[in-house]
Amino acid sequence: MSLPEEHWVTALADVEGIEAVLWDMKDAPPRDDIALVVPPYMGNPKRLARLAELPQLRAVQLVTAGFEHAVPYLPDGVVLANGRGIHDTSTAELAVGLAIAAQRGIPESVRAQGDGEWLRLAGMPSLADRDALIIGYGSIGVAIAKRLLAMEVSVTAVASTARDGDDLVERVHGIDELPELLPDHDVVFLILPLTETTHHLVDAKFLARMPRNSLLVNVARGGIVDTDALVEACAAGQVRAALDVTDPEPLPPEHPLWRTDGVLITPHVGGATTAFEPRALRLLRGELAQFAAGAPLRNVVATASR
Repeated sequence: MSLPEEHWVTALADVEGIEAVLWDMKDAPPRDDIALVVPPYMGNPKRLARLAELPQLRAVQLVTAGFEHAVPYLPDGVVLANGRGIHDTSTAELAVGLAIAAQRGIPESVRAQGDGEWLRLAGMPSLADRDALIIGYGSIGVAIAKRLLAMEVSVTAVASTARDGDDLVERVHGIDELPELLPDHDVVFLILPLTETTHHLVDAKFLARMPRNSLLVNVARGGIVDTDALVEACAAGQVRAALDVTDPEPLPPEHPLWRTDGVLITPHVGGATTAFEPRALRLLRGELAQFAAGAPLRNVVATASR
């Protein structure tokens, strides 16, 4: 099994049944009998083309929640598992942080500080007492809900299909219910995967159904939002946006989204904190041991068949 960091090889050397080798995928594989590959975190997706050089490859274990970047490079018969759970804490933390910053005028205060200006910001909208809609109620969506509920926010959850609720929400709504749900929610969180179905889910019609001056928080993938429609809606004062992801990404310096009123942008750092590595190693320890024992990986999201 290959790991992308030397200290990961050392940290996981005691997992029974595996032989870990270092491979950052920049060059050819160090050997041809690798059965499972853990690609580098935030590495160039084009490196994944080297998976085709491994005749005995059976599985790819990502340390990211998103997986759409890996699917095109997956050899036939190889399973792909994502890093479900690794980024829950950090991404939920940033999602709520972005919402608080946008609601309470933190960007305006930071700009004013440079000029020594004491702004009058009394009466800004709180996060407490808002109605929040979480679109994508997986493990990160649940983590966001837990934090919002602790802050006295009313939470509505949405997934691809409707289902029973849990100990946080009474019911999980289906994505087909969005047209009816959007007008009743002040803050909308996006934390769903980018697929053919979700590409540009947030378009001009979606944004028009949100209440005026409501907030869109995207910690999922930039392509879920039609960027041109978002720029237009924010410039018109229809909505505001707090974004950790954009389309295109990285966002070019000349892009109008940077300078659109009501937009707060962070550079895709939702999961990239000190909380990442210990959680990644914890997941890998369990998954590698399971794989070595002949059991399936727990977070399989795709199997290539062309």
